[in-house]
Amino acid sequence: MDDFTKIINLDFDHNIIGNKRVNTVNSPEYNASTILFDSHEDMMLAENGKYTGIYYGTNRMPNSRELEESLNILENASLTRIFPSGISAIRHVLLSFLKSGDHILVCDNVYGPTKLLCRLFLSKFNIEADYIPPDAQNIEDFIKENTKAIFLESPGSITFEIQDMDKIVQTAQKHNLITIIDNTWATPLYFKPLEKGIDISIQSITKYISGNSDILMGSVSVNEKHAAHFDKYYSLMGICCSSKDCILALKGLKTLKIRLKEHEQNAFFLASWLEGQKIVEKVLYPALKSHPQHDLYKRYFKGSSGLFGVILKKEVSPEKITTFLNSLNLFGLGFSWGGYKSLVSAGRVKRDCFCEYDQRIIIRISAGLEDKEDLKNDLENALKKIS
Repeated sequence: MDDFTKIINLDFDHNIIGNKRVNTVNSPEYNASTILFDSHEDMMLAENGKYTGIYYGTNRMPNSRELEESLNILENASLTRIFPSGISAIRHVLLSFLKSGDHILVCDNVYGPTKLLCRLFLSKFNIEADYIPPDAQNIEDFIKENTKAIFLESPGSITFEIQDMDKIVQTAQKHNLITIIDNTWATPLYFKPLEKGIDISIQSITKYISGNSDILMGSVSVNEKHAAHFDKYYSLMGICCSSKDCILALKGLKTLKIRLKEHEQNAFFLASWLEGQKIVEKVLYPALKSHPQHDLYKRYFKGSSGLFGVILKKEVSPEKITTFLNSLNLFGLGFSWGGYKSLVSAGRVKRDCFCEYDQRIIIRISAGLEDKEDLKNDLENALKKIS
């Protein structure tokens, strides 16, 4: 059975009125801190960790559990837990699996806040982070005696390098290292990390899974080897998400399959067109044959999302790039991506390791769900103002 058929038909509605079930299409919203027990015996079971029901608001309310189970199906995972944001999910993964004295390798194309978290936060716990080249070649050369994990993002959401994940998993298993990946760009619809041997898959639900730019949420899916450990950690931390946000995320998730196809088609159309413009030096989009790792993209991914990068020629000044951005009408200026509205941002690349795009300004385009010709015309008019 198709994953989305399973997700759409998950049965999580428990409302009973007059001994009759209320069969709504969408689950009702559950808001509670205190849960009442049917008996003192049940309450004692909860105190002893043997109660199978929900015993408190932090014990994952039904809306949270439905979202987790839906993502678990899509990720083909042993366990999925949700968090109040994507960076919250990343932080808790690192804190859960690392301890004082450990060392982690971080791919140098990861989400900016992930690097800041490793650099400024992990050091307070005596956890060392080293950054490896964006393509993660020769990864074995960076492994130390205290290395415990490898953090990947493939492709990176700024410079769009792809790692050879089969090779990395093989190396990690040889050295008994945990592999973690931020898979937000492709979503588990187009790439299932755990099926490739990666231990932990992280999603920013804020982006494509929600699809409406109206919530902040993240998820962590783990394989069987690490499920019990992460479940215990999650329970101890008292992490919880708004039931309303869970409902919004579920509505987005159930339409992901059709939305992502449209994002992909719009992005491929725009990226291909931009590649032919004289003012453009390079388009960074793995689905294009011109991408240096297109073969890896074809090997690992079933499709591409709507996010890609553009580098204008060196003679285009930062001031002209600002003029270009300010001249766009259909593309909103915003840091996020993955919603129905097209967005654009720009920033200078700064890497710890060698990167051919170092210090270049990359314009990042998130192709939304508007008509592709309208989006192209908007870009064309803005480019004319700086050509």
